[in-house]
Amino acid sequence: MRINTEWTDYIVLATGFGEKLERWGQVYLLRPDPQVIWPANTALNKFKDLNAHYLRSITGGGKWENLKPMPEEWIIGWRNLKFIIKPMGFKHTGLFPEQATNWDYMINAIHLVNRPISVLNLFGYTGAATVACASAGASVCHVDASKNMVERCKQNIELSGLKNANVRYIIDDCKKFVEREIKRGKRYDCIIMDPPDYGRGPSGEIWKIEEQVFDLVNLCTNVLSDKPLFILLNSYTTGLQPTALYNILTLAMKNFEGTVQADEICLPTEEKNMILPCGATAIWQVK
Repeated sequence: MRINTEWTDYIVLATGFGEKLERWGQVYLLRPDPQVIWPANTALNKFKDLNAHYLRSITGGGKWENLKPMPEEWIIGWRNLKFIIKPMGFKHTGLFPEQATNWDYMINAIHLVNRPISVLNLFGYTGAATVACASAGASVCHVDASKNMVERCKQNIELSGLKNANVRYIIDDCKKFVEREIKRGKRYDCIIMDPPDYGRGPSGEIWKIEEQVFDLVNLCTNVLSDKPLFILLNSYTTGLQPTALYNILTLAMKNFEGTVQADEICLPTEEKNMILPCGATAIWQVK
């Protein structure tokens, strides 16, 4: 189990009945969470400072119910890094705070090697991992199928004081981009993959994680440099446990000298003795 406890701008206040109550800066949100299968001690939707509640629809999807005035978007920080938060569709806010444990790992790993490091961030979303790696001095290629998410990554980079960082922004299907990078002979020291359960590329390409993740990881080994530093693979799919990710990286990296570690990633909560599970991460790293 891996938990980062450095947050001051974010906290999980309470959980229960399929939902989590969170503070994002000075804004309080209540969102669904499929991992929360226990009861709440109190009615979370009655929290007096609650700004917005994401309500699931019985026909699928859902919408935000605004309860108190709040900004359309705002900024929170982790260490010296800054991120824009905005309630969006599918209960998203533009950031996954539990990933701070991985940002910490990436920053430390890059700092420890005394050489230039290049990073490929696939399914890069709004770019928190890109910001973290750039802050450590790495050059980063940020790839996502959504133009809006790539634009938000650029904003997060600038907010974090990194506008002069060496970041390449790509709007593309991740698999097709990697295939082209192989043909171009492009190589990377680090690869980050944070794939969704299901998604579509910019040209309608369909992604299903259980069916395609191993092939993508295996494909990505062809763009690794002669001195790879790490590959980091995330999953929020409840059916893909840390051991499954461990096996994927172990098989894909069988021809490389390194070790694999896989863990559940979690968030602390303000509830006594309660920890919120948030997915799984596996890391292959050089010995």
